[in-house]
Amino acid sequence: MAADWDHLMDSKDSGRSEVGPAAGYRSPPVANRFKKGRSGNPRGRPRGRHRIVPYDTILGQMVTIREDGLERRVTAAEAFLLQLTRKGLQGDNTAARASLGAIETARSKRGPIESVTLIKRIFLVPFGIGTVMQTLGLAIKKYPTDKKRVRWELQPWIVEAALARLAPRQLSEDEQREVCAATRTPHKVKWPEWWVV
Repeated sequence: MAADWDHLMDSKDSGRSEVGPAAGYRSPPVANRFKKGRSGNPRGRPRGRHRIVPYDTILGQMVTIREDGLERRVTAAEAFLLQLTRKGLQGDNTAARASLGAIETARSKRGPIESVTLIKRIFLVPFGIGTVMQTLGLAIKKYPTDKKRVRWELQPWIVEAALARLAPRQLSEDEQREVCAATRTPHKVKWPEWWVV
């Protein structure tokens, strides 16, 4: 009995049995072992598989939007552009630039168009009198980041044009002070002869 035990212990110690190499924990069968000089993953992991964002899948999904109380279904890309355009029209310059960039990218991908209408200049002006005044060069926004001091100052040429249109009518001294305070550079204005302040 002791001889059998010793024989069994010797075979376990050597890692071999009478049949062949032992298979078990951290010792797979010989047929399934990696071959020398050959990769265990010959094709390997695809390059950049985690870096590719499925834009077409995400932006192609249908979403429901509400405009003027009516719901309609559009693609996520169209909803995104509508949102950017809306923010741009409300005065968000970053959103306006982003939507214009997206439109240009879409146009370049579309290719040449047979009937091209030449447009010299497009002004995308958000709603708001202040933005219109600045775009047309009528006024300049002073201290835009300071909520306590922010104000619009009129350009001298528009003050002169407005006073010329008043013709026979003259402003009171209080109105003249108000116009001076709202003018960007009052010393550059050619004030009318009746001007007192």
